[in-house]
Formats: sequence, C-alpha cells, structure tokens
Amino acid sequence: MIHMIIDCHCDALYKMWTDKIDFDDESLDVNYQKWMKSPVKIQCFAIFVPEYLPTEAKFAVAIHMIDLFYEKVVKPYSNVRFIQRKEDIDAIKPHEKGAMLTLEGLDAANNDMYKVRTLLKLGVRMIGMSWNEANLAVDGLKEPRGSGLTAFGREVIKLANEENVWIDLAHISPKGFDEAVDLAEHVIVSHANSQSICPHIRNVTDEQVKKVVEKDGVIGVNFVREFVTEEPIAMIRDVMLHIHYFLSLGAEEHLVFGSDFDGATQFVEELSSVHDYHHVLIEMEQDFSQPVREKISYLNFLRHFPS
Repeated sequence: MIHMIIDCHCDALYKMWTDKIDFDDESLDVNYQKWMKSPVKIQCFAIFVPEYLPTEAKFAVAIHMIDLFYEKVVKPYSNVRFIQRKEDIDAIKPHEKGAMLTLEGLDAANNDMYKVRTLLKLGVRMIGMSWNEANLAVDGLKEPRGSGLTAFGREVIKLANEENVWIDLAHISPKGFDEAVDLAEHVIVSHANSQSICPHIRNVTDEQVKKVVEKDGVIGVNFVREFVTEEPIAMIRDVMLHIHYFLSLGAEEHLVFGSDFDGATQFVEELSSVHDYHHVLIEMEQDFSQPVREKISYLNFLRHFPS
C-alpha cells in the first residue's frame, strides 16, 4: 500500500487563531499528533482571513497566522520541515513531515502589491485569488456581479509567475477562473470536486477541468460533505466517484488531494481528520492501479510543484 500523501489545503491556522489554541489541541482536524500518525507527508496550511474583519485589520491577522505557523507548527517540532522550494521537499527525511504555507484569498493584501510581496517573502507558495466574496483582485463565487480580474489581480498573477508560485482558483468567479487560467503559469484548484457529480457552486465544471488539464495544472479532491454529495451523509465511496469522473475527463496527471480539514463542520464518514487518510488509501486500492494511486497521492503534486 502507498504510505505517502500530500494534502493541498487545511484551515488549521484559522482555527488556531479563532480559538486561541496550540497545534497539539485535540479539537483540530489537523493537529500534531493526528498528522504524525497519518500517511500525509506534506501538509499545506492556509492563511484564511475572515471577511467580517475590517479592511485595516486583515493584513495584521494574516501576519499573525504566519507567526502561528512558524511558532506553533514548525518551530517546536524537530521532525517538521518548512517547505518553500522543491529542494526542501527532496531534503525531507523518512521521519520528517513537510509544512507548506498558502494563502486563501487576497483580502489581506487589499490592493497593495507590497503586502503580496511580503507574504511571498514570508513563505507563501500558493496564492488563492479569492474566497467567496469579492476583493480588489477578482470577484468570488458568491458575488452576484461575477466580474473577472482587476488590474491589481493581473499584477498579482504576473508576480506569481515571476516568483514561481501557484495561483489557486478555488472560490474564484467563473470569469475570473477563465482569465486567470490564461495568465497564470502555475495553476491549482486546491480544494474542489466535480459539479457533474455534485452540483455545488464551489465545485468545478467539466469545462474548467479541461482548462486546468490543458494548462497542466492540478485539482485537489475535497472531503467536505456538501461538496461530495447532495445526500445528508457522504461516504468515502462518494469521493471515489469524483475521482473516477475526473479521470474520465483526462485528469490522471492532474489530480491531488485538498481535504479542507478544519475548514468545515461536516466531512465524509470515517474521514474527518488527517489521520483518517488511511481509509482513503484502502478504498483507492480497490479501484485504481498503483501507478494511478501514486499519481493522485503525491506524484502529481511533486511533478507540478513550481520551481
């Protein structure tokens, strides 16, 4: 069985900030103990600044979450390695795990490029262009206006291309999605499923999947119940349906995992924390060949990692 997974999205930093808890707190879906007992080798930690905060406070909150990442997730543990470059991944030892910093939405930057540059200098390797609401870079999925990229949004993508950083299209408006796919050199949809299987607004359409594939980007399969099924209970079998469907669209080289742990209250049965990835591996073994399982679990992430 495969014993290595890379997870492109969790919201542990947000929960640590809101609840004022440490990384070993049992209430976290991704905490130190659960992570160490899991097959997840590299975990991406998102900076998510909530929309209800006043604009002038958002950048400071993002910096606070970055401080939590360094002081609570990385610094106390000799077996947690900060991941910023491909060589950092190559240097991970068998007993170590990798922690990567990502940004979910550009609200924290307002329209200031120096703030975006600062976040990149502090280690962010994936820029989520939006959350559900509009910001000064692009509209989110729940903004009725549905506009695409602003001049500031285009400048952010230009910088990401120069710095070899992923542009994350989870939560972005359909028009923004199309424009960003055209401009970005490194494209990811960090945590979403298929709209054809589950017609949730946060999931991606067949056309969007094909555009990501054509751009040689990646899509992270998500475990939030409402993104997996319209039924009141989601099973791991339902997650497999999304994977099968993505594969039917030619995404074998482009699928990864993006659990969204700590970012929702309802997940798949027997899949509510990072430790439960063992159940995913068992289910995948029944459905997919080892080469396909290896691609989805970690190889696609490694192959597409910007460098």
